[in-house]
Amino acid sequence: MFIVDTELKKRAASGKPVKVGMVGAGFMARGVANQIVNSVPGLELVAISNRRIANARRAYSEAGRPDFLEVTELSQLEDAIRSKKPAVTEDPTLLCDASGIDALIDATGAIEFGAQLTVRAIERRKHMVTMNVELDGTVGPILKVYADKAGVILTVCDGDQPGVQMNLYRFVRSIGLLPLVCGNIKGLHDPYRNPTTQEGFAKKWGQNPYMVTSFADGTKISFEQAIVANATGMKVEQRGMRGGDHDGHVDELCKIGRYDVEKLKKLRGVVDYVVKARPGPGVFVLATHDDPKQRQYLALYKLGEGPLYSFYTPYHLCHFEVPLSVARAVLCNDPVMQPQGAPMVDVVATAKVDLKMGQVIDTLGGYLTYGQAENYDVSLAQNLLPMGLAEGCRLNRDLTKDCVLTYADVELPSGRLCDKLRAEQTKHFSS
Repeated sequence: MFIVDTELKKRAASGKPVKVGMVGAGFMARGVANQIVNSVPGLELVAISNRRIANARRAYSEAGRPDFLEVTELSQLEDAIRSKKPAVTEDPTLLCDASGIDALIDATGAIEFGAQLTVRAIERRKHMVTMNVELDGTVGPILKVYADKAGVILTVCDGDQPGVQMNLYRFVRSIGLLPLVCGNIKGLHDPYRNPTTQEGFAKKWGQNPYMVTSFADGTKISFEQAIVANATGMKVEQRGMRGGDHDGHVDELCKIGRYDVEKLKKLRGVVDYVVKARPGPGVFVLATHDDPKQRQYLALYKLGEGPLYSFYTPYHLCHFEVPLSVARAVLCNDPVMQPQGAPMVDVVATAKVDLKMGQVIDTLGGYLTYGQAENYDVSLAQNLLPMGLAEGCRLNRDLTKDCVLTYADVELPSGRLCDKLRAEQTKHFSS
């Protein structure tokens, strides 16, 4: 089942590596750069764009390629690619427009910026591997429509927990079981964390405190599980998912009465998460099998008596596997994960504190809101405000802590592409 390494070896041997450009040069992106440059023959990282060019320089320098060129024009970038010199730039449009780049990696996590980048890349017929689950969980289904029309692949990356779940989901289906739960294992969940409470952890690991907060307050996992739902057709059992602590092994989730198999089947499966379970931080899939002969074999293989069987991956290796996602798309025409059609699960904005009329909502992982996973049909019917569109919205009225925001509660910023795409997505999948 694993052919990517073989295809990469062929490209390396032929002297025609897959040429990759990356937008973003933060903590995780620098890991991706180091991985491609030093550990993935068959891929070539030809350019990095970042709004602070010093970080792009740092990414190449840390990867052992201090021979980069700084470019400001398309012709300069294309010359650098032809001469096999890595390039850095502040202008991401150059990477979208340049000939000689096979695929782009979005390592930004910014929704409006990511929307503009992705649309332009698709228009220029570049494959796009996104680490931006926030964008995918907000307007991913309509962006896939764009990509399909352009004949390119838009895919979430491997290595992060959604991609690892999807690999496991595909494996479980391929051996004849029916997946009913796709799960994520967290170490912490506190919706009221903020960048001040998370500052120490962020500083220790050289990360952005807002990004770290989005993990702690549940926003990130809500986006992660929403895109898994959109790729599998699953839903959530309840707003915010079931969640909760489980101080034990994930195998025990099959035995403690947490899930009703018949209910799961009616929902076509659910996405969920648990806190503190072992092995963490990993992912799990719970599945069933209707064939009694096969259930006998599963018992023989120590998976238990059913009706639920536990499969898990005890790690996710993030930047180590992102480059393989590029190879899967370009060389194997195999996206790691995409929306299968209409959205199934949304992420809705929820008040982290009492909010006052006139306040402007800050960014994801901030002080004012957190995201919760909710079934898309409920979100649509109740006119709920997507978390991915909340930043920059001005409140029209006071709201109490833990209140879920609606479109009627806010004034949207003007002129954003992400709002246009969201409206188009709603119309496209409602017709």
